[in-house]
Amino acid sequence: MPDHPAYQQILTALTDAGRPMRARDLCEALDLPILPKNTEGIRSKLKRLITRGILTEPGLFAQPGT
Repeated sequence: MPDHPAYQQILTALTDAGRPMRARDLCEALDLPILPKNTEGIRSKLKRLITRGILTEPGLFAQPGT
């Protein structure tokens, strides 16, 4: 798991939602303004979590098993 607390916030938001989400939806869940820099920043972190096997991307970003 990457050290930055944003990754834990992302995983918590996905767990709380209980469903796969888009990067934009995660920005809203994390109370970030819906701006391209925020959406792309979240998407970059999500992709990093996918490469580490922590998340999956079946069209939407999800924790395995959801």
